[in-house]
Amino acid sequence: MKTSKSSFDLFRITRYQRSILCLVSTAILSIAQISARAENITVTHWGASFYGAPYAVAMEKGWFKTDKFDVTGIITSTGGGTSVRNTLASNIPIGEVALPAAIEAVRAGAKLKIIYSGVGSVADQVWGTRPGQPFNSLQDLKGKKIGYTRPASVTNMLILMALDRQGMKASDVELVSVGGTGAILAAVMQGSIDAGNIAEPLWTRDKDKLKAVFWVKDVMSPIMTQTVGITTEEFMQKRPDALKAVINGRRKGVQFIYSNPNEAADIMSKLHKWDAQVTREVFALLVKEKWWDEGRFNLEGMNAMLEGLRIVGQLKGAVDWNSLIDERLLPEDLRKK
Repeated sequence: MKTSKSSFDLFRITRYQRSILCLVSTAILSIAQISARAENITVTHWGASFYGAPYAVAMEKGWFKTDKFDVTGIITSTGGGTSVRNTLASNIPIGEVALPAAIEAVRAGAKLKIIYSGVGSVADQVWGTRPGQPFNSLQDLKGKKIGYTRPASVTNMLILMALDRQGMKASDVELVSVGGTGAILAAVMQGSIDAGNIAEPLWTRDKDKLKAVFWVKDVMSPIMTQTVGITTEEFMQKRPDALKAVINGRRKGVQFIYSNPNEAADIMSKLHKWDAQVTREVFALLVKEKWWDEGRFNLEGMNAMLEGLRIVGQLKGAVDWNSLIDERLLPEDLRKK
């Protein structure tokens, strides 16, 4: 049977339309797949502190990206239990949170695991005063007002531990809970307290207007695990590929920071619109003190945090690290031998 020209043209147009539809469908599917790979994870104090620096570098360099997964955004929090709740509520439950918050969540019944170490040092912590004051050591602050942030905070732990290491008691000084880091700086400058914990980047930004009384690293071991990576037991079984991508990408970020601190600082300052020179100076300090961990667990640092929690009355009894820590997703050279 002969096919008329109009019938042939109709067939040709239909085939062309089908080709276009096929291409469009493929493009839509590809976009959907890319969108499915683009995920957010949680990092405590993102945009306000330096815990998240390895993630910023890794995102900038594309080191989280695999054919099935990528980190393109960070969910922030004010720390503590909020970070844990944000992590557990996410469809991608991966987060770097404060170690005390992770312990408390598990004790409250959360089915989570600690899968890598984040920040393992408090060497950046300094108590400062105004220039011209006659305070040059913790001993010089006997009978004086010493400021920290909030009860049961890391700064509360550190001042109590530092006093103990110097053979002093809490009653030898007047401890004052001031609130946020900015409030402490203002209280020091105004003279309402004699010395206070000056957090980064405030210390570096205003160090010409301040005087260091003591650095924590000079009165006690600075090894203390501040943050850890967590996930749920279910997600470990379901998406080990995503967890490995985060662990490996973050490790590359840490390694890059230590080998290229200025470039890493510039990535952070550009991302968060921070002062570039101040950020570089803070990074130089943190790099010198090996502030970020590549992921390996340090039980000395984790036990130091437990000591701090007991000192401030937030922990009683023992913690079984074997039941909390899961090293299976760490690179083999970072696991306990």
